[in-house]
Amino acid sequence: MADSLLGGVLGGEDEKPETEAPQALVGAEAFAAAIAAIASRQDPGVARRTEAFLDRQAELLKIQAEHLKDEHALRLAHLAHQSHLLLWQRLGQAIRLAFQIVIALVVIVIGAGIAVMLHDAFTSHSVVIDAFDAPAALAARGVTGTVVASDVLDELTLLQDKAIPDYLRQARTTYSNAWSNDVKVNVPETGISLGELSRLLTARFGHDLHIGGDLVETASGGLTLTVRGDSFPPKTFTGSAGGLDTLTVDAAGYVFSQFQPHAWSIYLEHSGRCPESIAFIKTVYAGSDAGFLLTWGECLLHIGAPDAVHRSLLMFREAVRLNPNLWDGYIYEQESLMQLGDEEGAWRAAQTFRQLISERRGVRSAFDPDSDYLSYVWAPLTRDLQADLNATLVRMQGNGGPGATPISDASRLHVAELQVQLHDPNPAAVMLEALQAKATSPADSAWMHFVRGLLAQENGDVAQAATEMEAFGAAVADPRIANEINNSEFNGVADDQCQVAAIEEAAGHSEEADAALRAGGHYVDCGRFRGDILDHRGDWMGAQQAYAAAIALAPDLPAGYYSWGVALARHGDLTGAIAKLQAANQRGPHWADPLKVWGDVLAKQGHFKQALAKYDEALKYAPNWAELRQARATVTARTST
Repeated sequence: MADSLLGGVLGGEDEKPETEAPQALVGAEAFAAAIAAIASRQDPGVARRTEAFLDRQAELLKIQAEHLKDEHALRLAHLAHQSHLLLWQRLGQAIRLAFQIVIALVVIVIGAGIAVMLHDAFTSHSVVIDAFDAPAALAARGVTGTVVASDVLDELTLLQDKAIPDYLRQARTTYSNAWSNDVKVNVPETGISLGELSRLLTARFGHDLHIGGDLVETASGGLTLTVRGDSFPPKTFTGSAGGLDTLTVDAAGYVFSQFQPHAWSIYLEHSGRCPESIAFIKTVYAGSDAGFLLTWGECLLHIGAPDAVHRSLLMFREAVRLNPNLWDGYIYEQESLMQLGDEEGAWRAAQTFRQLISERRGVRSAFDPDSDYLSYVWAPLTRDLQADLNATLVRMQGNGGPGATPISDASRLHVAELQVQLHDPNPAAVMLEALQAKATSPADSAWMHFVRGLLAQENGDVAQAATEMEAFGAAVADPRIANEINNSEFNGVADDQCQVAAIEEAAGHSEEADAALRAGGHYVDCGRFRGDILDHRGDWMGAQQAYAAAIALAPDLPAGYYSWGVALARHGDLTGAIAKLQAANQRGPHWADPLKVWGDVLAKQGHFKQALAKYDEALKYAPNWAELRQARATVTARTST
C-alpha cells in the first residue's frame, strides 16, 4: 500500500504541469510525516529508513521546484521571442502578399494595355501622314520631308476644325503622323517601345490610309509638291520657290476632300466659294447623300437669283425625302419659300415641321428644335418676338466659350432689332454701342444702319431714322452686300426695304418711299406699309385695297390684319378695327402690338375693364413697353374715379 502511495506521489511528475510543483512538495512532506508516524509504531528502523528516504525525496522535489522556477522564466522568454518571431513572420507574409498583388496589377495593366492596343489596331481607320521625300539641297533652308509632312498635317487639322459642323463630329477622321512617338516605355528583352509596338500592331491589323508624297525643285527654281495616298490618285501642285505654304495648303485641301468630301463641300460653302462647292458636289454626289444636297441648296440660296432659289427648294425637299430626320432641310425649305416671297407657303411648311418636331422630338439633329426652330421660322412668321429673342439668347449663351462657335455680330444685331420691336430701346442702344466698338463686315455694317433706323423711329426721331435707312439703302445697292444679308440667319433685304419705305414717308420723303417700295418684293410687310403710305397720302380706298392684298398674300400671318386694324381705328371704325385686331391676335397670339391697340380701341369705347385686360395680356409679351404701361396707368386711373 505504501509502495502504491509512493508511486502515486513520486511517479508521473513529468506529466504534471510545472505550476503544480510546490503543491506536490507540500503533499509529499505531509505524506512522509504520516508514513513515518505509522512506521514508528511498528519498527523504528523502518521508520528511520522511511524518513530518510522521504527526506531525500523531499530534497529532490525542492531541487525540481527550483529548476522549474528557473525553467519557467526561460520558457516565458522563449514564448516572448516566439511571439516576436510570429509578428515579423506575419509582417513578412503581408509584404509578400502586397508584392504579389502589385505584380498581379502590373500584369493586368499590361494585359489591358495590350488588349487596348489590339482593339485600336483592329479598329483604326486613321489617315497617317508619312514623311515626304525632299531634295537634300532644300535642307539648308529648313525644308525637309518631315517639315513638309508636318505642314500638311497641320493644315488638315485646321481644316477639320473649321469645316466639320457639330452634327458631323461623330464622323471625324483622325489625322496623325508616322514618325512621332509619345510612349517610350521599352518592352523587356525586345528593345521595342510600347508606342512602336502599338504602331506595328496597327500597321499589321489596322485599316489606316497612308499619305505621302515628294517635293521637287524645278529647273526654274520653283517647287512642285506631289501628294499621293492609298485610295486616291496622286496630284501635283506647282508654285514659286517661296510658295511652299500655299502648296501645302492646296495639298491638304485635296487630301481632305478625298477623305471628308461632305465636310469639304461645307468648308467651301462657308468660305464663300459656293461655285467651287457646287462643282465639287457634282463630282462626288451618288444620289443618296442628303448632306450634299443640303450644302448644294445652301449655295444656291447664297447665289440668290430667283432661278437658283427655286432650285434650292428642290434640293432641300429631296434632302428631307432621303433623310426625314435632317431638320435643317425643313428649315432651309422655309427660307427658300420666304426668299421667293411665298410667306404663306413658308407658314404652311412651318406648321408641318412644327407637327413633325412634336412627333419626333429627341431625334439627333444639327440644331435644338426648341430654340433654333423658333428663331428661324415660327416666331418671325407669327411675330412671337419674345420667343425669338429668348431662343437667340440661348443660342448665343452656347457660343463664345473655349472651342465653341464665336458669337456672331449678326446674332447681336438680331437681338438689338428684336428689343426695338419689343419697344425696349435701352438694351438695344447698349448692344448697338457695343457693336460700334469693333470692326464688322460690310453686310453687318449695313444692317446696323437698319437697326439704328428702327431705334430712332422708336424714340420718335423720324429724321434720324430716315438718315439711317438711307445709309442702309445705299449699302444694299451693292448686290454682294444685299446677297450676304439675304443669306444671313435672320434677315432679308427685300422685306426690310418696305420698312424703309414707311420711315421715308413719315419723314416726308415720298420719292424715296416709292423707290424703297419698288425695291421691295411681294411680302406682307410691303403690302401693309404700302397701305399706310397711301392712307398717309389721303388715298383711303387705295390703302384698304393694299391691306386686303397683303392679307391675301398670307392669310395665316397676323401683320396685314394688324395694320388694317390700326388704320380703321384711325378712321373711327372702331368695330371694324376690333375685328381686324382680333384676327391678328388669333394668328399671332404672342404679339403685343395688336393687343395694345385693341386695348386703346376698347378704352375709346369706354370699356375700361376690358381694355385693362388687353393691356395686361400685352405686357406679358412686351413687359418694358413704356407707352403700353402709360396707357394702362391712364385707364386704371379712369376706372378708379
